[in-house]
Amino acid sequence: MIKRLLLLASTLCTLIVVASFAMFAAEEARAGSNAQKDKVVAIDGTDLTPTQEKARAKKHTKVRETIDDANDVLTSPFNGITTSNNIWVERGVPALLAFLLYFVVLRLIAGYAVRLR
Repeated sequence: MIKRLLLLASTLCTLIVVASFAMFAAEEARAGSNAQKDKVVAIDGTDLTPTQEKARAKKHTKVRETIDDANDVLTSPFNGITTSNNIWVERGVPALLAFLLYFVVLRLIAGYAVRLR
């Protein structure tokens, strides 16, 4: 029971982190001009202000915003690790660390989980 719960949590958290980063990467790839790229950076960074959060919510669909909000919660422990001005590093490092935690570590813990009856 505990093993299944940990595996389910691992899968859901990993899917959220990967989906959010994939949508961010696709959006960055579509951003052509420098002005558009600066606008994307302002609302797709980590630790957004309430104003930036509202701008992001207006720009994205409801599903995308829900995924991004969940991703913000899952990656928040890792947001202060990097001090780079590069948006790919700012988003990529927390996403990678969250992936390692939620996919690798949770699955490792699930492998050692004791079945309780």
